[in-house]
Amino acid sequence: MASLLETRKKIGSVKQTRKITKAMQLVSASKMKIFQKRAVAARQYAWDLLEVLKYHASEEQISSFLDHRSSGKVLFVLYSSDKGLCGPLNSKLFKSLFSSAAWLQTPAADRLLITIGKKAADFAQFNEIPVAKSFKGLKEKMDILDALTFIQPIFEYWQKDIVKKIYMVAPHYKSTLVFYPVLKTFLPFSFEMIEEHLNVDAESGRQLLPRTREGCMIYEPSQARFLEVLFEQVAQMLFLQAFLELKAAEYSSRMVAMQNATDNASDLIHGLTLVYNKARQAKITQELSEMAGTMAAL
Repeated sequence: MASLLETRKKIGSVKQTRKITKAMQLVSASKMKIFQKRAVAARQYAWDLLEVLKYHASEEQISSFLDHRSSGKVLFVLYSSDKGLCGPLNSKLFKSLFSSAAWLQTPAADRLLITIGKKAADFAQFNEIPVAKSFKGLKEKMDILDALTFIQPIFEYWQKDIVKKIYMVAPHYKSTLVFYPVLKTFLPFSFEMIEEHLNVDAESGRQLLPRTREGCMIYEPSQARFLEVLFEQVAQMLFLQAFLELKAAEYSSRMVAMQNATDNASDLIHGLTLVYNKARQAKITQELSEMAGTMAAL
C-alpha cells in the first residue's frame, strides 16, 4: 500500500508540473507573436535606414563612425536573455562569440566585453571573463528612448577612441522553430558592413537602392550633419532591432521547450499510471489469494 500511495503522489506532482509548463507555453506563444511583429517591423525600418545611408553616403564622407583605426581595443557586445528555460538559445550565443575567429584572434588584453542580459553576465562571471559593463533587467516594452540608456555607453567607447572595432552578437529570428546567432561588425561603418547587415534579410527578396554620388538632394543644415545624425540613428536602430529579435527568439525557444516539457510530463504520467494500475491489480490479486487460502484452511 505504501508503494501505491507513493506512486499516486508522484502522479499528482507531475500533473501539477504539467499545468505550470502548459501555462508557460501559452504565455510564451502569446508574447512570441507580439515580439515577432515588432522584430519584423524593426528589421524593415532598419533596412530602410541602411538603404538611405547607402544611397547618400560615399566612401570619401568624413564621419567619426567611418574611422578605420589601427590602434585600440576590440569591443564585443553579447546579447542574452534575463531568464532561463529557453532551450539552447543562450548556449548558442555564447558559443558563437567565444569560438569565433574575431574573439580568438584578439589578444586577451585588447578585449572588452559588454553583456546585455543576466545569463551572459552570469556566464562571463562563472568563466572568469572580464566584463566592462553589464546591463540586466531591460524592459520588454523598450523603445528607442529606453534603448539609449545602454546604447550611449557603448558609443562613448567609440567616441573617446578607446576601441578600434565593435562586434555585436545577437540571434537572427527567422521563424518559430528557426533562429541562429549572428556575429556582425557594428563599427566602423563601411559599405561591406552595410551589405553584411542587409544580406541577413536576403530571403525577403527586396531590391537594394543603387548607390550614387550625384543627386539633387537639398540638405539642411548640411549634408555632413544629415549623415552624422543618420549614422547615429542607424546605429541605435540596429541595437534595438537586435534586442527585439532576441526577445522573439527567446519566447519562441521557451515555447518549444515548455511544449516538450509538457509532452514529457504527459508521457511520465502515462507510465506512472500503468505502474499504479499494475501495483493495484497485484495488491487485489494478493488479497483474493489470501482470502481463498483462508477459506480453504477453514
